[in-house]
Amino acid sequence: MKKVLIVANDYSTIYNFRLELLRRLIKEEYTVIIALPPDRRNTMFERLGCRVEPLKLSRFGTNPIADFRTMAEIVKIVKRVRPIAMLTYTAKPNIYGGIAARLTKTPYVCNVTGLGANFQSKNLIAAIMLILQRIAYRRARVVVFQNQSNFDFFKKKRVVRDQAALLPGSGVNIEENKYELYPNNLIPRFITVARIRQDKGYDELFEVIRRLSAKAEFHIVGWYEDEAYRSAVEEMQHQYGVTFYENMQHENVHDLIKECDCLIHPSYHEGMSNVILEAAAAGRPCIVSDIPGCREGVENGKTGYCFSVKNADALWECVTRFLQLSQGERAQMGALARKKMEEEFDRNIVINAYMEEINKIAGENNG
Repeated sequence: MKKVLIVANDYSTIYNFRLELLRRLIKEEYTVIIALPPDRRNTMFERLGCRVEPLKLSRFGTNPIADFRTMAEIVKIVKRVRPIAMLTYTAKPNIYGGIAARLTKTPYVCNVTGLGANFQSKNLIAAIMLILQRIAYRRARVVVFQNQSNFDFFKKKRVVRDQAALLPGSGVNIEENKYELYPNNLIPRFITVARIRQDKGYDELFEVIRRLSAKAEFHIVGWYEDEAYRSAVEEMQHQYGVTFYENMQHENVHDLIKECDCLIHPSYHEGMSNVILEAAAAGRPCIVSDIPGCREGVENGKTGYCFSVKNADALWECVTRFLQLSQGERAQMGALARKKMEEEFDRNIVINAYMEEINKIAGENNG
């Protein structure tokens, strides 16, 4: 029996961006086991035909004892399940899943979804993370990167060698995120979809809203990862007319995006921003930070605008420039954004690459 074990830190990591891969694996008669933290929504995976293994794993904690226990738990799962291959996503599953795979001599594929906040400054945690990832990735069949900058960084640091590969993020499902006719809003409507924390660029966004709330509508979809921003969000709502949607389900975000003229994504760091890909697939221009993981999804001046990261004035200039466009120019920008997604970011590109490697491993096992 061909079994594939997927290790993840969160339900959303798999459901929002890897559901199509699960379906493809099942269609090609693989047994899929997903190890992830308990969540009432995990039953969806079971309904799809997967097995779920509960895994105690903290997304943000830095307790080495707890992390060692996580690794030991993954080792136990691998020995019990005996998969032909393991797939991991995000830093902790990559590290502890990768080490567990090495210890059990299980072929594995890691996906580096971004460097994360720890790598934005040179500190002890960043140094330790590099060492752990060097250990974890050493025997990986493939280490997938979502942007060229992360790829080059890990190569330079000798964390990876020839097993590194570059894919267009998680790709975007261009059928589910279908092209939508451009809206005819009397007042231009902007939307931001991001976790509420500083490194998602909310300080800069709020400054722009204060300057331009009389000329446009602003909508925010997010959930609090930093409670210190709760009062600032309330200020935006009460004083500047911002519409805030807290904890909205991912599958409902498309309906909000299609009613808006443009996405604003002022993040400080990304692997590959999925919300940019989804908004562009819907035919919406995007105004984004000029950083790896954001700039790849936008052709500056053609499908949207890129601005200097952490720079409220630069963001204000791009939003003002967009407001000066005619309705037809904005719609054309959105149409070109959709075309870019179809040509460069179709999720099938990612799925096919994964299936090629998994089928190769399966063939070696049969041999």
